[in-house]
Order: sequence, then C-alpha cells, then structure tokens
Amino acid sequence: MMDVNSLSLDELKKLQKDVKKAIDSYEDRARKKALAEADAVVRQHGFTIEQLLGKVSKTGRVIAPKYANPEEPGQTWTGRGRKPRWVVDALEQGKSLDDLAI
Repeated sequence: MMDVNSLSLDELKKLQKDVKKAIDSYEDRARKKALAEADAVVRQHGFTIEQLLGKVSKTGRVIAPKYANPEEPGQTWTGRGRKPRWVVDALEQGKSLDDLAI
C-alpha cells in the first residue's frame, strides 16, 4: 500500500490526476473486457458477435445479415450499403446474391 503522507505536493497532484483518469475510464475498460470475453466464447462456437447480434443501424435497430461468404462464413453482409469486396468478387465470378444468401 502506498503511503500518501510521504509524497510531495507535486506527486500528490499527479496521483490525483492519475486516479481521476482511471476512475473516468473504468466503465469503458470494463465494457471492453466484457466484450473481449464474450467474443472469445462466441468464437469458440464458430460465430462472431456480429453474426449473433446483427449490425446495429443508426436508429438502433438490429439488422440481421442476409448474405455470408461461403469461403469464410464469418464474413457477412446485411445487403445494405456498399458491397464488401468478397461480394463483388463472387458476383464477378458469376455467382448471384441468391448463392450467397444465408
């Protein structure tokens, strides 16, 4: 344990600043840790978090993916926005979106 009574004023102010920063970032660090742990468990089952939860749009609605890369099932696309490179490549190879549908 640190003996704060033996610290100088400058050291105490630095410690105070460091403690404030740690307190302010605590929730963010806890959320990141929980997400990393959840991601590890999900990956053990062969999925990604996005596959299970879908993507969240700007309105907060969850959008389920409609298409998956047959060569890499972890790569998905909701069918909205710009086509991912793997979709473009598949279409250039003569496949259709129906071939990529989940």
